[in-house]
Amino acid sequence: MKHTKILTKKMTSFWLLSLAAVAFVFLLCAVMGFTQLTYNFQQQKVAELETMLVEDYQQHGSNQFSSWLPPLLTAYKAVDFSLSHEHQVVYQFHRDQIDTTKSNLTVYQTQLNPGQLSMKLVMPPPFSLYDLGWHELIILLIGFISIGIFVRFGYGWYSRELDGVEQLALRSKLILDGKLKQAAEVPTNGKPRMINRALSKLLADLDDAHKERGRLDQFIRKDTFLDKQTQIGNPIFFQNRLDALSHDQKMMAHGVLMFIEFDDVDLVENEFGEGGMKAMLSLTTEAITAALTQYEDSIFARRSYSQLAIVVPQLSLIEADQLAQRILKTCLALPFYGIGDPDNFFHLGCAFFKTGDLQIQLVEEAEMALRAAQLQRVNNWFMYDKGALDEEIAKGSVRWRSFLENTLVSKRFFTLQQAIVDSDDQVLHYEIFSRARDIRGNDIRATLFIPMANKCGLMPQIERQILEQVLFRLMNDNTLTYSINLSLDSLISRAFVRWIQSTLLEHRPLASRLIFEVSEDIIVKNQKNTLLLKTLDMLRKMGAKLAVDNVGQYVVGSHYIQEYHFDLVKLHRSIVRRVHQRPENQLFIRSLIGGLYRAEVKVIAEGVECFEEWQTLKILGVSAAQGDFLGQRSEV
Repeated sequence: MKHTKILTKKMTSFWLLSLAAVAFVFLLCAVMGFTQLTYNFQQQKVAELETMLVEDYQQHGSNQFSSWLPPLLTAYKAVDFSLSHEHQVVYQFHRDQIDTTKSNLTVYQTQLNPGQLSMKLVMPPPFSLYDLGWHELIILLIGFISIGIFVRFGYGWYSRELDGVEQLALRSKLILDGKLKQAAEVPTNGKPRMINRALSKLLADLDDAHKERGRLDQFIRKDTFLDKQTQIGNPIFFQNRLDALSHDQKMMAHGVLMFIEFDDVDLVENEFGEGGMKAMLSLTTEAITAALTQYEDSIFARRSYSQLAIVVPQLSLIEADQLAQRILKTCLALPFYGIGDPDNFFHLGCAFFKTGDLQIQLVEEAEMALRAAQLQRVNNWFMYDKGALDEEIAKGSVRWRSFLENTLVSKRFFTLQQAIVDSDDQVLHYEIFSRARDIRGNDIRATLFIPMANKCGLMPQIERQILEQVLFRLMNDNTLTYSINLSLDSLISRAFVRWIQSTLLEHRPLASRLIFEVSEDIIVKNQKNTLLLKTLDMLRKMGAKLAVDNVGQYVVGSHYIQEYHFDLVKLHRSIVRRVHQRPENQLFIRSLIGGLYRAEVKVIAEGVECFEEWQTLKILGVSAAQGDFLGQRSEV
């Protein structure tokens, strides 16, 4: 914010106005005094002339006037003079060089000796007879320069004296604008110092309160969804995430479900105590977490006392086999000190699933695979494979890249929209979802082509094509508002950022009707990515709104929501699913809304599928929602 020094300008303006008023009064008095003085002086000269005329007339009559009176009248600058005796003109004088038609001439008409002499004297105004000389002009110039220097010195003195107050005003304005971080960075030497110290202390306490609120929110998440021993997801977290991957108990994508079980866990605890048991679990979970790093959407949780669960969506059967082998090899390399039977201690059961598979059946198949691995009585893994794979899943990376590039060239990406409805059942805006269409006219779901597009680095081109369709629709309808999800690749792509910046500059009114959604996982993992943060800041300054998506999918704090000025928060469907039956999910939502109480942030739920969920969300304070219960996705 530009430092305008409002108080200094106001004080200086008042001071200058007061000084000008005083100077005007003094100047007016001086002019009036000068005018009055010149009139008195002129009247005094006229009175002297009258006395001289009476004395001369009494001594010599009218014969001597022509000898001494003309030079005297000329010295008086008289314009016209006449002396009469009993209404007969005795002497008359007139100057031809003076314009006698001027109305501002001064006329003196006096009866010198009643019944005998009368005088009429016409003279110019007395103050017009005086001109300023060069020395007077120099004095005036010196006076004006002195006044200027004095005013400039006074302005500087006011600026220095009020500089501290200006800092307080600046900090106050930043606080009122909600820019608390900038207010805390303003120099703290403002005056009065006690007020400045109080502001600094309140800002520090407020910042600490925000952090404490974030820590409390994260603690609630951890206490609700994390296992205390391993610090990975607990059974509630696992079930929530598994429900989020299904719709009507049917899986919405393909992938693999793995159950890992340790035999003779009781022997470990008896021999090494609870600390040894915890150390073993920690080593195992750290090793498995490292193996799952490259799978961003993977789910890792503790399902029971001796059993871990892994879900990796969007994974082919070959990749699932490779992952199971890598996990088994990694875990067997850990030092378990020959506890129980070291050759029959670790077992892994896998069940590959595809779109449409029942969730209950999937869990049963994974448990059957685990039992099959345990029956072999060696450290091993077993994959339960029905052998029925989608044709789309069988495509290799090369075929996927060729398909996506051809779809981009022929512009076969199209959009679906779903309404976001507020608590009064009014449509706030629409969210855009993408689809691809192959050469045979079949629709390819985004859950299939997006992971492959990310691997091939084509997401910026795809999202640009989708965004162009949305912008065209906005230009044709002034009432619509759309939200669009952007990937990390697009947000850090310089070409994509330049394009969207130039497009929004060209169509500035459309920016306010756009909402850009970013996944919570992207924000949390890339908080030090300056290019990402600059892109989000640029979109916000252009007038677009920002939304953070998939909130609650991971156990992280929520302080980033206000730090990066998000306008909307969208709850992950795993938090929304059956929320009316899950007090722990309700606790999380209450905590999140409570932390955003004074922020102008709306909380939106996605994946609402029944009346009970929507009613519970409204009671908890959720502003709006989307889902099949509130409206199906439709092609636009």
